[in-house]
Amino acid sequence: MPLAQNKAITFNYTLKDDEGNILDTTKGSSPFSFLSGNGQILPKLEDEMSGMLLGSKKNVKIDAADAYGEYNEEAVQKVERTNFPKDVDLQPGMQFVTNSPDGHQMPFIISEIKEDDVTIDFNHPLAGKNLEFDVELLDIRDATTEEIAHGHIHGQGGHHH
Repeated sequence: MPLAQNKAITFNYTLKDDEGNILDTTKGSSPFSFLSGNGQILPKLEDEMSGMLLGSKKNVKIDAADAYGEYNEEAVQKVERTNFPKDVDLQPGMQFVTNSPDGHQMPFIISEIKEDDVTIDFNHPLAGKNLEFDVELLDIRDATTEEIAHGHIHGQGGHHH
């Protein structure tokens, strides 16, 4: 049974790739909270958390296609260095955001620089990767009217942005 819409869900997680490398974790920091049914986490992860009991732990494996999609070679482009500000020392791995013709933000990463050619990659950094989450469900509560209106969970003590 899916999580009900507009619940405040709080959980700890460790995210690993196929080789067991830790990609992200809440260990040593604050738990993660999201507003259910609003596309704030991977849909497959949210589905897998349905039915979990408070305090329970679960291992969730998500194929690349159900995570950030397969790697798309067509999302890699070469552009001229002149498309970037002259005063920026471009390096592979740098992240930028551009706007599509219809105004949507499109993040990309510089993957290679050769003379005046810059290779940019619009794939999500985790595209093409199978993911494994170790999750621990800490809390489920009704979201407040203010949280629902703002579209996200507020920290202890209320609104902080």
